[in-house]
Amino acid sequence: MKKLVLVLAAGISLASAKAQIQYGVKAGANFAKITGSDADGTKGITSFNGGIFVGIPLAHGLSLQPEVLYSGQGAKISYGGGDDSKLKLGYLNVPVLLKYTLPFGVSVQTGPQIGFLLSAKDKATVNGQTASVSVKDEFKSTDFSWDFGVGYVTPFNIGIEARYGLGLSKIGKSDDSSDPTPNIKNGVFSVGLFYVLGGSSKKK
Repeated sequence: MKKLVLVLAAGISLASAKAQIQYGVKAGANFAKITGSDADGTKGITSFNGGIFVGIPLAHGLSLQPEVLYSGQGAKISYGGGDDSKLKLGYLNVPVLLKYTLPFGVSVQTGPQIGFLLSAKDKATVNGQTASVSVKDEFKSTDFSWDFGVGYVTPFNIGIEARYGLGLSKIGKSDDSSDPTPNIKNGVFSVGLFYVLGGSSKKK
């Protein structure tokens, strides 16, 4: 029994020694929109994202990748007659992705994401006059989505990535109990670069 415990302990120690936890930084562009049955008259906007990530090895080619990102989201809203507004939503997003990397550096990833609303501003132009107001109280403080992505990392630890965040929860809220919650959700396509600061992106 003691020998078995020693063998298991040695195996775990060896696996831990071989496993390299990666961490790094990333930044890119967001092509965000609002979806749902109450999103008529909205168009997409371009913003940015950036943050940090950690890659935790689970098995050969398979890893868990939690991230902490700032993400600019929202939409353009047209009212007709030249009146419109730009809704800018700022989130602190925390995706936790399951990532599989092929030997030649291409990876696929998917997993849940929770977003914490940091800011919400509506920059409106009405009758030729422009004003920006905070509308944070009109939106829920958290957002849930599911991410799908692909990426490629070079032997120099620099990579490129594309991802889509499919909104799962309604982001608007209603203060009137007789008025249903607006059916609007986030949808974000993002592209960007990342750099692995620690660990190694090379396959053994």
